[in-house]
Amino acid sequence: MGGTSSPCASCKLLRRRCAKDCIFAPYFPPDDPHKFAIVHKVFGASNISKMLQELPIQQRADAVNSLVYEANARMRDPVYGCVGAISYLQDQVSQLEMQLAMAQAEILCIQMQQEQPSPNNNNYLPEIQFDNNSLQQYLSFANSSSSSVISVMQDPFEY
Repeated sequence: MGGTSSPCASCKLLRRRCAKDCIFAPYFPPDDPHKFAIVHKVFGASNISKMLQELPIQQRADAVNSLVYEANARMRDPVYGCVGAISYLQDQVSQLEMQLAMAQAEILCIQMQQEQPSPNNNNYLPEIQFDNNSLQQYLSFANSSSSSVISVMQDPFEY
């Protein structure tokens, strides 16, 4: 849109003339001014321009999408941004894995109770009762199956 009568969203926000070779024009169209406004607020126009200039043209659109995503995340969570969302999702995965392990343990207990011989037999197994605390102690393996995946994701800045 650079060089046309309608300046791109960045030039409009920055109140400057949109040059024919405007680096922002292909990625920040005039009909979506919020997209540039939020990225500008978080990163600054100069930093965005430098980032885009350092990338090959075919990677710039993806970079802009990533910047917009991160800027939106930073607006919701100024300290952690995307990392906060990742941490939240990892916590949910851990909780769901624990719930799955508890359900699997309950299924196993029920199956064992159904397969028990009569109490007169020497192989009698007592009924097993689990509360949440003891179950968590006995089922510490619940997170071990995914610990390698989670540990890799613990530091998302380490690629």
